[in-house]
Amino acid sequence: MVLYDILSDLWIMKFLIGKKQYMTQFFDELGNAHAATLVSVDPVVVTQVKTVAIDGYDAVQVGYGVRKEKNITQPERGHFGEHGHFAGTKEFAMPTDTSDVAVGKNITVDTFDVNDVVHVSGISKGKGFQGVVKRHNFAGGRRSHGQKHSEREPGSIGATGPQRVFKGTRMGGRMGTDRVTVKNLVVLAIDADNNQLLIKGALPGRRGTYIEIVGK
Repeated sequence: MVLYDILSDLWIMKFLIGKKQYMTQFFDELGNAHAATLVSVDPVVVTQVKTVAIDGYDAVQVGYGVRKEKNITQPERGHFGEHGHFAGTKEFAMPTDTSDVAVGKNITVDTFDVNDVVHVSGISKGKGFQGVVKRHNFAGGRRSHGQKHSEREPGSIGATGPQRVFKGTRMGGRMGTDRVTVKNLVVLAIDADNNQLLIKGALPGRRGTYIEIVGK
């Protein structure tokens, strides 16, 4: 999937795929504490450069993560070549001038600088089947006037005239495991030796979730 900048039509120049670790505190030069999330970056390698002439659009495909060689299919082995055994691939939009991008190039945390503004996308935590109070922030019924076990019930869902339930009515159901994008986060610190980024704020997903970091 090609990812485009949500806020403008500018081509994306900075991108990275990392693995969410945990949240911590970061103290700036003034002593202010910021909630931040640590992201570790597995090997990210360019596996294919796509062009309008051949593929119909300009993009760069990268492989990320590590997978056992026995779990790599034969077509994937031919595509990846000697560059590695990746857990998956992603595509990012690139400018038409891709002369500085070549297959086999490693993309590291040095791509970003401190104070860069980024958008982070990932799959949110799965919460299973949840009721309307948690899923849709319903207030529930009153705790008085004869109610006994209906504090968290959804209430009436029908319509008197049509005598049916309208599509889209908010009910209980599966919650989480959605693709979530958090915009305008700031890179607080970079640890090039350990391939780690510290990003201000909370990021989607549980620990170990792969997230896409895109420069604004």
